[in-house]
Amino acid sequence: MATFVEEKAENPFEIAQQQFDIAADILNLDHGMRQILRVPQRELTVRFPVTMDDGSVRVFTGYRVHHNITRGPAKGGIRYHPAVDIDEVRALAMWMSWKCALVNIPYGGAKGGIVVDPKQLSTHELEHMTRRFASEISLLIGPEKDIPAPDVGTNAQIMAWIMDTISMHRGYTVPAVVTGKPIDVFGSLGRTDATGRGVSITAREAAKHLGISFADARAVVQGFGNVGSASAALIQKMGAKIVAVSDVSGGYYNPQGLDVPTMMRYAAQNRSLEGYKEPGLEHVTNGELLELECEILVPAALENQITGANADRIKARIIVEGANGPTTPSADEILYDRGVFIVPDILANAGGVTVSYFEWVQGLQEFFWSEEEINERLERIMIRSFSSVLEIALRDRVPLRTAAYVVAVKRVADATLIRGIYP
Repeated sequence: MATFVEEKAENPFEIAQQQFDIAADILNLDHGMRQILRVPQRELTVRFPVTMDDGSVRVFTGYRVHHNITRGPAKGGIRYHPAVDIDEVRALAMWMSWKCALVNIPYGGAKGGIVVDPKQLSTHELEHMTRRFASEISLLIGPEKDIPAPDVGTNAQIMAWIMDTISMHRGYTVPAVVTGKPIDVFGSLGRTDATGRGVSITAREAAKHLGISFADARAVVQGFGNVGSASAALIQKMGAKIVAVSDVSGGYYNPQGLDVPTMMRYAAQNRSLEGYKEPGLEHVTNGELLELECEILVPAALENQITGANADRIKARIIVEGANGPTTPSADEILYDRGVFIVPDILANAGGVTVSYFEWVQGLQEFFWSEEEINERLERIMIRSFSSVLEIALRDRVPLRTAAYVVAVKRVADATLIRGIYP
């Protein structure tokens, strides 16, 4: 097996701007519009103290960034991770703008995060940090202004704490201030699996387009959090064979196919896959996992996983980006030249924000849909979005990513032109 070559991580915001520039050139956007859309509209950095369980005080750094709110309230997750920095949050906010526009839901792009390893905090410390952060960013968030959601390192419980904090400030319950909440406090059915469901739908549509039998396809999933595990389970349910998955503890490979439901139960009980065993299992690194023989590769971990250093060793025929920004522009060029079909992040993982939109609407009107209705609505939107992007890619002979950006950037630019510049 090939040795994985490390490459210095590229700046995610610079990557996001490069991707925007390609679409802006194709669309012939004028200089003024490029200036508006190439940078975030507003950024908030907060540094706040939290009393830890031992009585000591620790100061945390957090961010909330709005890239663009021309098409509606800002929408985007909150990430808890040690590597969070302002450029990562800027990039994620920009990608959210394009993602929302691509699936044509009335949101702008936002993102937030705290520089922290949540696994190192007790439940009480995590709650106190979350509530204080919610208070710090409360001047930005609200059902009509900015609606956070879970992301890497955050979950439904954390969204419930944020909702409760804002509700306590307001003096009444505000269910629509966040999405991704538990069902018992007005969350939406189908939200937990939504991003993974979108990934699985676009993987199936890509295979169909390329004439690949899903029943005969081997799939590899990097990352086994909410997105990765749901993607693996749903792709397997659709008939493909999951031959490898990975998390922070490394990669788990079985050419005969993995028992994904058992792995999900194990990870839920142990907070990772470390120590998991099953007959025929082989251990590989996260880098080696990306280079395994397969038809479908789903990078569902973090940014900068497929780069110019390893792109020529990727053996998958289809890459479906469950994570945001897992493939660098240099890797894009190599993979496109090799004929690898990439379903870009702003399309592939848009299922999460789509069902977040459904949850927000349900929260505002206090009327809820069944899980079957949610999944049917999501499938229609994902298939429609995939088809429209594929049509442009084939017509203009460009990668699917470029086609997706052209659709999304045009929608935001058109809305900006129609609204005009205030005052």
